Amino acid sequence: MKLFHKLLFFIIFASFAANAQKSKYVVMISIDGFRPDFYRNDEWPTPNLKEMAAMGASANGVRSVFPSVTYPSHTTIITGVLPVKHGIFHNTPFEPTGQTGRWNWDSKLIKAETIWDAARKKGLKTASVHWPVTLGATSIDYNVPETFRDDKGPDPIIQMRQMTTPKGLFEEIELNATGKLTGKNMNSDFLAMDENISRMAAHIIENYKPNLITVHMFNVDHFEHKEGRSGSGVSKAVANVDNAIGRIVEATERAGIKDSTTFLIVGDHGFVDIHSQLAPNVWLVKAGLMEKRKDRGNWKATFLQQGGMAFLYLKDKNDEQTFKQVQGILQNQPESVKKMFKVIPQKELAAIGADPEAKLAITGVQGFTFTDSFEEPFLKPVKGGTHGFFPDFFEIQTGFIAYGAGIRPKTTIPVMGLEDITPLVLQLLNLQINNLDGSLYPGLLKTSDK
Repeated sequence: MKLFHKLLFFIIFASFAANAQKSKYVVMISIDGFRPDFYRNDEWPTPNLKEMAAMGASANGVRSVFPSVTYPSHTTIITGVLPVKHGIFHNTPFEPTGQTGRWNWDSKLIKAETIWDAARKKGLKTASVHWPVTLGATSIDYNVPETFRDDKGPDPIIQMRQMTTPKGLFEEIELNATGKLTGKNMNSDFLAMDENISRMAAHIIENYKPNLITVHMFNVDHFEHKEGRSGSGVSKAVANVDNAIGRIVEATERAGIKDSTTFLIVGDHGFVDIHSQLAPNVWLVKAGLMEKRKDRGNWKATFLQQGGMAFLYLKDKNDEQTFKQVQGILQNQPESVKKMFKVIPQKELAAIGADPEAKLAITGVQGFTFTDSFEEPFLKPVKGGTHGFFPDFFEIQTGFIAYGAGIRPKTTIPVMGLEDITPLVLQLLNLQINNLDGSLYPGLLKTSDK
């Protein structure tokens, strides 16, 4: 009977997929720090986002990965699998001999197939602008990667300039779309950054008409970190990115492909207002499990923070004595401290596809964040906002809008996961990737008889 039900489901789904309208082009725009209230609530100046949500499909919330930070999240968006499968566990990888500030820029670090890979196999044209973990990506035809900035050098964006492919594309963009790009007009302190990213994307769309383009906007995240969820700078950044999205939509119209284009507006995480910062490595130093040194000295255990959470790593992952000692340290904190965080055991980490090398994690209660510092005091005041928290509450959820070709109008999804975006892209462009963690939501798709 179970086999019969499975076969019946497959037949029904195959019939639906055959009738579903495909798009010829997918434009996926990520707003770092995107929140559903930006298109649900009147207070936000977002006419483009609100029109897309009203006329297309949208989610009331999208669950992130853990940690709910930029690089793991963006990699799940373009692979359809959780971090344990795609291998990008943090923004900045854990380095046993001390954190150097290196980020996970290199595309070779991704262990799963991407939507760019799938599109390339089908002979489709691909592009990307400022998307995380795209440095050196060979399956992207037109690629302006997000990468290292050297703010002390004569050209802070020299690596982006040099690693853009094909050769000459960056200079072509400067000549025809943005003007000369500098460290200042590609700096998240200034709204010109998202404007220029949108001009880059618009130029590529108009001139090369990629079947799939991914674009990463960054200013909103920057101002949410600085001011929290509702600062005046956040409102300006949200208005600015809405205008930038309008510019990209207009580019598809000028290119003559708007009617056959699907627009996906996605995000990586929400945001939480913070007031206090915990330094759990202070506890480990006091216990003699690490030293007050940048390389951690003769260490046995250490915490690596990613905003509102911290992973515990052991030098010897089989060192159960040290692990029990750390568990005791956490358990024996006074109740006034324990109420500031929650312990996430390995079983829960495995269920959400987090780093299997971590022995446990601690996630802040809303308002509390973490630092890698080992200097007293272990609790300090902070302000602004952050993310990284275990994604089990509304404020840390991100947003999702689908609009245009192949999308059923006026459709609401209560809650979905970041891993559910890739299956939609695959369906729209008739691509294939196996062993996904994400699910296709047929209700998002417009069929030929509707």
